[in-house]
Amino acid sequence: MPAVHESQLAASGGGPVEGDYWHLSIVFGREVLKNGMEPISFIRYLSTIGDIVSLDIDDSDLPELAAMDPEACYLRYSLDFKSEADKQTIEDVFEFVRDDCELRIFPPPSHLATFVERLEHASGNTDMLGQLLIEAGILTEHELENALRVQDSLKAVGGEPPIGEVLVKEGMVQKEVVDVALKKQRQIRDHKAQEARFVRVSAEKLDELINLVGELVIAGAGASLLARRSGDAALHEANSAVSNLVEEIRDGALKLRMVEIGETFNRFQRVVRDMSRELGKDIGLEISGADTELDKTVVEKIGDPLMHLVRNAMDHGIEPVDARLAAGKPAKGKLRLNAYHDSGSIVIEVADDGGGLKKEKILRKAIERGIVSPGQNLSDSEIFNLVFEAGFSTAEQISNLSGRGVGMDVVKRNIQALRGSVDIDSTAGQGTTVRIRLPLTLAIIDGFLVAVGKSSFVVPLDMVLECIELSEADRQLAASRNYVNLRGEVLPFVRLRDEFEIKAPPGKRENIVVVQYGGQKAGFVVDELLGEFQTVIKPLGSVFRHLKSISGSTILGTGEVALILDVPALLQLGVARDGAMLAHGA
Repeated sequence: MPAVHESQLAASGGGPVEGDYWHLSIVFGREVLKNGMEPISFIRYLSTIGDIVSLDIDDSDLPELAAMDPEACYLRYSLDFKSEADKQTIEDVFEFVRDDCELRIFPPPSHLATFVERLEHASGNTDMLGQLLIEAGILTEHELENALRVQDSLKAVGGEPPIGEVLVKEGMVQKEVVDVALKKQRQIRDHKAQEARFVRVSAEKLDELINLVGELVIAGAGASLLARRSGDAALHEANSAVSNLVEEIRDGALKLRMVEIGETFNRFQRVVRDMSRELGKDIGLEISGADTELDKTVVEKIGDPLMHLVRNAMDHGIEPVDARLAAGKPAKGKLRLNAYHDSGSIVIEVADDGGGLKKEKILRKAIERGIVSPGQNLSDSEIFNLVFEAGFSTAEQISNLSGRGVGMDVVKRNIQALRGSVDIDSTAGQGTTVRIRLPLTLAIIDGFLVAVGKSSFVVPLDMVLECIELSEADRQLAASRNYVNLRGEVLPFVRLRDEFEIKAPPGKRENIVVVQYGGQKAGFVVDELLGEFQTVIKPLGSVFRHLKSISGSTILGTGEVALILDVPALLQLGVARDGAMLAHGA
């Protein structure tokens, strides 16, 4: 056994070495040899996960020869160790003698900043100091147990120092790290005290309040109409004041259901970690826009579609480590969840820095399945969106995560059920971004009321840019084309009269309502502009669930029903018709 130590010492230079290394202090118990353990074997195993830079033996416990027990162990080691392993992995080397030795593991100096950063970004699920340190990878479960035993022994003799003080005194954690952990502990406790100030309300009661506010909005619209017809200025003024209060109540009630999307995003931290291990990939998750708020009902229903997209990005999108290195990319893949507000909607992005979608492969599969005709000319966006077709999959092998042809079509159906849309943007070799657009609330919106013949329609006000009159010259050209020149810009339009087959003849004047959604513009040709209108969205029911141009209905102040236009669907229709007309040289 001494010969082994000598060779180790000769290799290392024999003694402590200054540098960025782990430092281990091991005092083996007297019974180690009797229990069948060889102390030097643990040092050998330690060298398989790193390099032993220096090794020092302390023989201060060695008794006189006459008093020595040949079966007892008197060994003490201290060594400097260079390794990328974490503290728990190093401690696991001594698992079989962990209860029969005193082990101290001191991290390299460079780890101090890392530990501090981990503590500052701790989840906040616990305010226990020891658990915070374990969560950050600074302390092991075994070390915490030993520290608690020391604390209990001190309590028995009349003293009870804080656990942080014990950890520092026992040399388990640096004082600087404990100070940061104590600061984080105070922040978590302050946050919990802040949460205690809030009152929990049943979701059913909240929904009932929103429904009542919706009925109040409808009743208020009826009262406003009657006030305008009466011609009584005082009544009209009083009704305007009531309408303003109703609007404030509406906004306040809707804010009660608004929650941050960050909690939903944070659930994917563990999903990404577990799936990375299962796939054998190194993938990190970046979250931005976590403080973006949207309706609680939307948050609850967006979880499953996001899960499908995250799993798909990790399995299909991000390449294995060797493929990434061969392409000149970092070994660690990046998955990003982002949310932000745009034009009265919330946009959620699931992006990866993988290899991107392969257009040729998607198109070939679509032709094989009969989704696309062989000679059909499709844009990049249309090809990418083929992955949302039912049963579509490009996976070569079926796994626990992909290849069964289910998932992406479910994503699209669920998002459309929320009156939202989804599209894909991908660049070969750089990655893919799936972009989901959703309404901020599913209950009440500000609308712009228009009429075609005797039919009334509501356009969501946050999508309306302007209204212009359709000139006589454009009306004459409308028979051969579905676009106008809007200040030098081609503006495709949809005639609501033709789209909904309204038989009433057009009036002497027609107007175009210019709308924008997702960076695209189009116009709706209508007969009359009736102004802004606060509206409550009523679902159409299962009979009309296949209608693509209507997202719901509402009740006007007169008691009549008005249809709420599905702007994204109509916008795509207008842009598609415009592209087809231009392609044919119209």
